[in-house]
Amino acid sequence: MATLQSLALASPVAQHLQHQTRSFSGSGSWAVNKSSYSLFNGQSLCLPRLRLPLIRRKLRTSGLVTMTVKPAIQFVQGADEQTVPDVRLTKSRDGTNGMAIFTFDQPSVFDSSAEVGDITGFYMIDEEGILQSVDVNAKFVNGKPERIEAKYIMRTPREWDRFMRFMERYANANGLQFVKK
Repeated sequence: MATLQSLALASPVAQHLQHQTRSFSGSGSWAVNKSSYSLFNGQSLCLPRLRLPLIRRKLRTSGLVTMTVKPAIQFVQGADEQTVPDVRLTKSRDGTNGMAIFTFDQPSVFDSSAEVGDITGFYMIDEEGILQSVDVNAKFVNGKPERIEAKYIMRTPREWDRFMRFMERYANANGLQFVKK
């Protein structure tokens, strides 16, 4: 019994409430609660009615924290590609599917491949999530990496719309502009 009583009095909540009620000069009260039906001997707390709306108001103001993610392209997860690509878009006549072809000349992933690892895919990351493809080809000239070409295929209008939202964010973050040919 002594252990339960000391735990109840030593908890941070009990100590906080103890300090709070002392500052009200009599508006709150402490009483030892000994019940014949329970083996627990603790303290009862009576809070003034005026403080309850303030507590509720504080709970309502705490909300979710929204974080924005800078749109990025990665070939190795966790390592953003610094080279801005040339992007070509194709779309079927009926508008149900399309393809985006990204061409990176002298991509930075080749410079840091020893530290970050091998290319595992093509990842487009923004605040909505990740779009990914494994259709990635590297072009070599005289045995040295020169260019990467990645293809992203969109099979539904919904995938096309999602891709266009990513590209709008990526373009705004990197100073790109859409030019129709």
